[in-house]
Amino acid sequence: MGDSFTEGIGDPEPSSPNGYRGWADRVAEELSRTSTDFKYANLAIRGRLLGQILDQQLQPALELKPDLISISAGGNDLIRPGADPDALAERLDAAVERMTAAGATVLLLNGPDIRDTPVLGMVRGKVAIYNENLRTIAARHDAIVGDIWSLRQLRDTRMWADDRLHFSTLGHHTIAIMALQTLNVPNTLVPFEPPPLPPQKWQTARSGDLVWAKEFLVPWVLRRLRHQSSGDGIMPKRPTPGPVFGREPWSGLGE
Repeated sequence: MGDSFTEGIGDPEPSSPNGYRGWADRVAEELSRTSTDFKYANLAIRGRLLGQILDQQLQPALELKPDLISISAGGNDLIRPGADPDALAERLDAAVERMTAAGATVLLLNGPDIRDTPVLGMVRGKVAIYNENLRTIAARHDAIVGDIWSLRQLRDTRMWADDRLHFSTLGHHTIAIMALQTLNVPNTLVPFEPPPLPPQKWQTARSGDLVWAKEFLVPWVLRRLRHQSSGDGIMPKRPTPGPVFGREPWSGLGE
């Protein structure tokens, strides 16, 4: 369950539904290696707010009678003016209670440390508050927290897609490893450590910022003003449970 993060945006894969792979697909691929009857559904849709995720995805997820539910929600709310991380967490708390009451193990993914991210860094404090609320929710309902905030590897710019809003293939791979370790699942994934980046001149960095603002930031702001979503007209990539076949662990990482 979730938004663009769980749908896999930033990790393109033409052979995957909706054209993206992502951390959740990578985790499912590893889980499938240890089970002959493993099935996986992914209801996440890019651009969804917390309320939309719970209203549109929670009941369909529960009807699948899953053993494991992952949910990452609230990020799109927190980047909007006036967002209240405590109110968001209160609504999520009730949803997690329903999930665990149904017998599912719940994996809650918290938000990344966006300290060095342009524009988004302004809401870092709200993300931190929301993350602490997630820990409280997990403790109340015996859920599990996948701690993305603590992944210092994500400070490397190569962990992020060109839009600086979503994780890259490398970032999704790194988060998949963390999720599997959090679930205590043996897996074949190994960390990929790219070589250090060469020093970047100030002029080059500023030029890159201007290109990013024109290609990604301005369109994003315009969608907000028009009350449009990147997920308009998009359907879940895997609405019904189905088998997932393990792929080569490094598939999609490139050189």
